[in-house]
Amino acid sequence: MAFGRRRQAEEPAKEPELTDEQADETAEAEAGASESTVPDDGGPWDSEESYPELQRLDFGCMQVPVAPGLGFQVNFEATEVDEEGNPLDGRPVAVLVQYEESAMQLQAFAAPKRSGIWEDIRRETAKDIEEEAQGQTQDGEGPFGPELIAMVPAALTEEVLAEMPDEVKEQIPAEFIEQGWAPQLIRFIGVDGPRWFLQAVVQGAAIEDEEQWQVLEDVFRNIVVVRGESPMPPRDLLPLEIPKEFSEAGEEEEEGAVETFNPFERGPEITEVR
Repeated sequence: MAFGRRRQAEEPAKEPELTDEQADETAEAEAGASESTVPDDGGPWDSEESYPELQRLDFGCMQVPVAPGLGFQVNFEATEVDEEGNPLDGRPVAVLVQYEESAMQLQAFAAPKRSGIWEDIRRETAKDIEEEAQGQTQDGEGPFGPELIAMVPAALTEEVLAEMPDEVKEQIPAEFIEQGWAPQLIRFIGVDGPRWFLQAVVQGAAIEDEEQWQVLEDVFRNIVVVRGESPMPPRDLLPLEIPKEFSEAGEEEEEGAVETFNPFERGPEITEVR
């Protein structure tokens, strides 16, 4: 379960803005070419290769498979605010996949053609969590290669508790509520593809519940990343688009759709795919 907004929802820290070609030359000069980390036995897939035909939602840079019981949201980052700091306009920055008591945030970034960025991002994320969020991290190994497991103190304010479903609140030990925070486990997964990097941030029951994790793993494994041909600096977010299904489902929520980025705030959504 998730108890508040954490720094991991932000984009990875940016390197100097180089084009793909400049980044390739630098990487080759320093360390030579490195291989993609996309698993040999499956995805995530690049749009230029053969991949299984499944029903997917088209988010522009990502085509995300749908399955019974899944919910989807698009999260926004404000790009324009008024004098009081209220958001006036924004851009989509992440896709949130929800299943039962679990959630998986998805983001796709530009990367150099012949060198991956997951190793550096993993190291920088661990440093941020330990130094700024006062959390703990541990390297792990999963079905997609190296991972990062983090434990961060998540705030349990009166506002957070008021918005929490009763069945979730009842599971929180009394000492956590008294102290005002609870330990929250977060799992970071990354895959380096050809000129792209795909990151998943998993929270909730799927951290320990194998059945719920298997559903999210299947979603991640069958994502198709559409990199496009435009040169982009490494670590820039690939452009997200809103699926037509969201436009139909989110008309009533249009006024509240632009919000400061928080992976657990509601945005335009399809509540469930059956």
